[in-house]
Amino acid sequence: MSELVNLNKFRKVKAWVEERTRADTNAVKFGLTKAEKNRQALMSKNAMRLLDGHKSEDSE
Repeated sequence: MSELVNLNKFRKVKAWVEERTRADTNAVKFGLTKAEKNRQALMSKNAMRLLDGHKSEDSE
């Protein structure tokens, strides 16, 4: 005799796996880690400070 399967549970698990897979691919494609975001913000801030330091008085 075969084992009974709860189709609702099977459907929910399948949907969860598909959503998780899609989320993982989007995280790889679009996401940055918190450390990468902080590093990028710091580099941008340093670059702006460097550019502001090179501005001449006449250019403003």
